[in-house]
Amino acid sequence: MGHAILPGIPPIEITLRRSASTRRLSLRVSRLDGRVTLSLPSWTAEAEAMAFVREKEAWIRRNLAVQPQEARAEIGGSVLFEGRELPIVPGRVRAARLEQDSLIVPEAAHLVQARVGAFLKLTARNRLRAASDHYAGLLGRPYGTLTIRDTRSRWGSCSSEGNLMYSWRLVMAPPAVLDYVAAHEVAHLAEMNHSPAFWAVVTRLMPDYQRHRGWLRTHGASLHRYQFGD
Repeated sequence: MGHAILPGIPPIEITLRRSASTRRLSLRVSRLDGRVTLSLPSWTAEAEAMAFVREKEAWIRRNLAVQPQEARAEIGGSVLFEGRELPIVPGRVRAARLEQDSLIVPEAAHLVQARVGAFLKLTARNRLRAASDHYAGLLGRPYGTLTIRDTRSRWGSCSSEGNLMYSWRLVMAPPAVLDYVAAHEVAHLAEMNHSPAFWAVVTRLMPDYQRHRGWLRTHGASLHRYQFGD
């Protein structure tokens, strides 16, 4: 994997991903982090690849312009939690805690980002474990370990050993969206693929899953705009 620079204001870094199985040039602008990737056949000359990029410059810059703007957790601001914006309010607390429709945080500004991040991660772990337990119980299949990470390429995964992994940022989405991802990953305990049989299991666990899957496809990138200093 290599890199190249598309000149301009501002210049744009292009990740070059070569593969013998790739048959044509194709560009992708990540909705998660704005990374621009050019997939190309292994035999394509870099000059030809960059000529293609220059032809698509207007398209690249349009897509970068609509990337979610970065937001930081700070007093007076807000954070997304369960699909709604919570005001971040200072109080005499050591750890962030939910009170009515606000997130109360320590008065010391330098502690806010870490405390909000810790609150989200702990809540996510508890909600995802409860959801996984629920759907695994319906399916009648136990899972192995459960871990949470700040993943950018996927919202969850299920290993061949039955271990579940989730993005803790799911706790910022509406609760039903978090439940959908748990149902999706638990369904892999029965079908380790994305065949019609797999989707039949997902439907049995969550009949209206398509609505929540659609929310994630449309709004999922917005969950990555928040920064917590980690």
